[in-house]
Amino acid sequence: MSRLMKLFLSIVMMSFLAAPGAFAQVYKFSGGPSGGTFQYYASAISTLAKKADMRVLASSSGGAIENIRLVNANKSSFGITYSGHVWAARNGKLKNDEAKYEDVLVVAYLYGAPAQLVVKKASGITEPAQLADKRVGVGNAGSGAAANAEIFFTQLGIWDKMGRENLGYRQAADAFKNGQLDAFWVFVGYPNASIIEAALQTDVSLLDTYGAGEKAGMFEKYPYFSKVTIPANTYSGQTEPVNTFQDAALWVASSQVSADAVYNLLKKVYSEEGLTYMVEVHKSAKEMKIESGLNGVVTPLHPGAEKFWKEHGVVK
Repeated sequence: MSRLMKLFLSIVMMSFLAAPGAFAQVYKFSGGPSGGTFQYYASAISTLAKKADMRVLASSSGGAIENIRLVNANKSSFGITYSGHVWAARNGKLKNDEAKYEDVLVVAYLYGAPAQLVVKKASGITEPAQLADKRVGVGNAGSGAAANAEIFFTQLGIWDKMGRENLGYRQAADAFKNGQLDAFWVFVGYPNASIIEAALQTDVSLLDTYGAGEKAGMFEKYPYFSKVTIPANTYSGQTEPVNTFQDAALWVASSQVSADAVYNLLKKVYSEEGLTYMVEVHKSAKEMKIESGLNGVVTPLHPGAEKFWKEHGVVK
């Protein structure tokens, strides 16, 4: 190789190494099924990460339970899941899984995720117990939605009596519109795009899941659930407020992610500009505030998150 060619290659290599982001670490952020709120949040935070000079790539997944396993194994750096599932996973109490997922650490509270159980008004179904012999979309296998559906319908005594379909939200909404399902369940912030789409095609009703769960003693057994009311007119044709229950949707990180990375990303997301952008992406992000940053958290924080929340007086 000529001296001139060697010089040229050296200049090219030096230019590449000096380029911003050369060999920069890429962080994978697991969201959830298409059409679900998790995916909106993962994508929004990934976009904001660019302004923190971080490469974060949003990735779809099966949902909350799968995200716990991915983050614990450091196959994803970040994920979104539910407080109740993080607690169960850390204590070896996931269904049919006694493993302890102790490398999943909390970064922040994002929003309250309420159960939303949708039926057609013309069906005459007014109580969840009436779904005993019906076809119900309960969420993707491995998702938090499906796990919470099992908890709810098991407490009602009808889990094994329903025709259960493990479908993502958009798939379930399509099957519902086509008459292949009598009801479908989502466990996300409202308004949800899949319910909006279904409500535009047919008149729908949301069922009161809180009253049914309370009657069945569910909230004594699972105290991390709390009551919430979905306001009237959240969806087309929904003229009355509906009581339901919710869990806290949390942003989590692998213990392998550096404290600096988590801290810097939190600073960007919880800046005035960052929070404004989050609400633009999904209205449920209006719950994201410094003072509510650790709502519903019952498990350990990531060191980078602990530093951030201590600085803001949320952790004493």
